[in-house]
Amino acid sequence: MAQRFFSLTEDVYVPGRWYLRDPIGEDASGSRSIWRFTQGQRVEVGGRLTVPFRRPGRELDFTAAGAASTPMVSARIAAVLERLAPDDVQLLPVDIEGTSEPFSLLVVTKLLDCVDDKACQAVERWLPEDGRPDKVGEYRAVYGLRIDPERVRGARIFRLRGWTLPIVVDEEIKEALGQVGISGGKFEEV
Repeated sequence: MAQRFFSLTEDVYVPGRWYLRDPIGEDASGSRSIWRFTQGQRVEVGGRLTVPFRRPGRELDFTAAGAASTPMVSARIAAVLERLAPDDVQLLPVDIEGTSEPFSLLVVTKLLDCVDDKACQAVERWLPEDGRPDKVGEYRAVYGLRIDPERVRGARIFRLRGWTLPIVVDEEIKEALGQVGISGGKFEEV
């Protein structure tokens, strides 16, 4: 049986849920570096990060924070990921204003070229006439995402080269997160 994979995204329909802003470093740096957490590689952080509220509410185990959709995870979720995919993740402790519970910023450290363009519902790429020479050839949009499991090469949790928005997990991680009762995250087979 072929290995199955799922995108892990934020469930924005949780009633009364919190919304978080981008993480801020001890030096008050913010927006200039927020994208580095979602690029599929380890990062160096000088000091502890703080995550302010955009809107207080119900704490969630999985939240995509701020403009960069930086994943924040509870200690329960972090423990599952550390146990099942220690080589695929970096967990950075964060202080979320208004909570004493431990949370981590999840950095997915694997970036794989495994989008199956032909199996996706539709794929759009940046073209020269779009006026973004820095993005020509990269994905502009992917609908009905499908990946080629043959190109995964043993990764358990990863991001996609050229389309880093979704986090992809294998079936065992999906099931383990479901067993601990993940709140705030939803899965869709890719």
